[in-house]
Amino acid sequence: MEIFNVLAAAAASFFFGALWHMVLSGPWMAASGVAQGADGKPLNASNPRPYILSAVSAVLVAGMMRHVLAASGVTSISGGAIAGFGIGAFLIVPWMMMNNEFAGKPFQLTVIDGGYAVIGCTLMGAVLMAF
Repeated sequence: MEIFNVLAAAAASFFFGALWHMVLSGPWMAASGVAQGADGKPLNASNPRPYILSAVSAVLVAGMMRHVLAASGVTSISGGAIAGFGIGAFLIVPWMMMNNEFAGKPFQLTVIDGGYAVIGCTLMGAVLMAF
């Protein structure tokens, strides 16, 4: 069933994002301007909303990617990964960069979040085609 592909692809990207942002948490918090407590953790760390919205967003992106890959005739894991890379690198990152630049955010934020978008979409594309 296609819904399982979408959920698996979303989960792969979501959990990769957790790892990515754990490793890069210090530079990401500095670049994003997230308020931190005395313990160095974000003040909103216990708020479930960002995690819930991230999971929902991952499902929405994976669902649309499944549609785009199917409409494009992509059938292989490598084709899905290449298409996912292109979606991340040439659709998501430029839009993210534009928003960050107008908001006056450091370019490092675009690099960190953009890296996640590119790798996350690459994983999504590969997982979508693995089933």
